[in-house]
Amino acid sequence: MSVPAISVQDVSQLLAAAQAPRLIDVREPEEWATCHIEGADLLPLSQWPAIVGTQLTDLAQPLIIYCHHGGRSERAAEFLLRTGFTDVRNLNGGIDAWSLQIDPSIARY
Repeated sequence: MSVPAISVQDVSQLLAAAQAPRLIDVREPEEWATCHIEGADLLPLSQWPAIVGTQLTDLAQPLIIYCHHGGRSERAAEFLLRTGFTDVRNLNGGIDAWSLQIDPSIARY
């Protein structure tokens, strides 16, 4: 299943809009403590699918999923699309690309 990717520039613009998509970070709590994108929700991939049923309930809600570089978030996005979510995109390059291109104050690791 192909997951649509979205650039950090496009996500930055979408997050500034009145109807911003929900931003989901699928990294682990230790990574989140190091850095995260403001406004994101932490839903660690290691806890899926148990938390998805309680934390993500609107199948039509626009979701942008990210991790460190994009691999884990792509797996999470594939899972969501397979389970009926309709508007899911993977942040191309993850938080590392976000730090390099959008917000250099975010720590790289």
